[in-house]
Amino acid sequence: MIAQIAAILAPTAAATLVGWLWSRHGPGIDRRRTTDLIMLLGAPCLVFHGLVSAELDAAAMGEMAAASAAALLAFALVAAPILRLAHLELPTFLAPMVFGNAGNMGLPVCLFAFGPEGLALALVFFAVTSVVHFSLGIALWSGRISLAAIARTPLALAALLAVGVKLTDFPVPGWLLDTAGLLGGCAVPLMLLSLGAAIAELRVERLGRQAALAALRLGMGAGVGLGLSRLLGLEGVARGVLVLQAAMPVAVVNHLMAERYGRSPDDVAGVIVLSTLGSLLTFPLLLAHLLGS
Repeated sequence: MIAQIAAILAPTAAATLVGWLWSRHGPGIDRRRTTDLIMLLGAPCLVFHGLVSAELDAAAMGEMAAASAAALLAFALVAAPILRLAHLELPTFLAPMVFGNAGNMGLPVCLFAFGPEGLALALVFFAVTSVVHFSLGIALWSGRISLAAIARTPLALAALLAVGVKLTDFPVPGWLLDTAGLLGGCAVPLMLLSLGAAIAELRVERLGRQAALAALRLGMGAGVGLGLSRLLGLEGVARGVLVLQAAMPVAVVNHLMAERYGRSPDDVAGVIVLSTLGSLLTFPLLLAHLLGS
């Protein structure tokens, strides 16, 4: 079991370490441009190719999409009152508690843990999370609601196109699917390199508060994932993917949002770093539970 868990986590950890080393001792990584490349090109192609190519029917995708949306809602309902009791601003700290690292870490971990089916279901969770983050999440950061942002989100369009293909059995030309696969293939490596660079650049300053928020994110995520999977009757790979994706540390993109909208970026950075480091302890425990059950 230990060797199996190590084999699942080692590629993700190694690629992240390369990004850290490249940022600390190499020429560095422009994270803003890399994030744009991932979110505007690589990830949409990965989502489209992954969902269309996967041996999953539309019902399985719909089930995971509904579970993903329920998990995000549960995170908000749990975290909001806790943040209020702690006298922490919701526009600054709620989004980091709700939106975990379903892309950078979630996709490779689910791939190595559960294979192509796990990756396909993880892509559904990632797509739902990204669509909500770049619409309602931005509204939370900025204080302005813009539903039109959803229509301008390439990930949303890619996911809708993939679902339409699956529902109608539309024959996608082989060259188009191969092109999407080729471009999408860059997304996960870039995500991990960008994660490593972020850890190298971000700083922990208010250790106590940031550690408490990191613990809240990891503990709440695991609890919601395990509870929701039981409530919804999910089993096998679907259960494993939901639990792992729900238990991800704080997404790096939250720091970019905090910087853009002036929402205590240093505090958010510390929570990202500590929750990511804390996940090195929680992931083996969760994988041992999921693989042994």
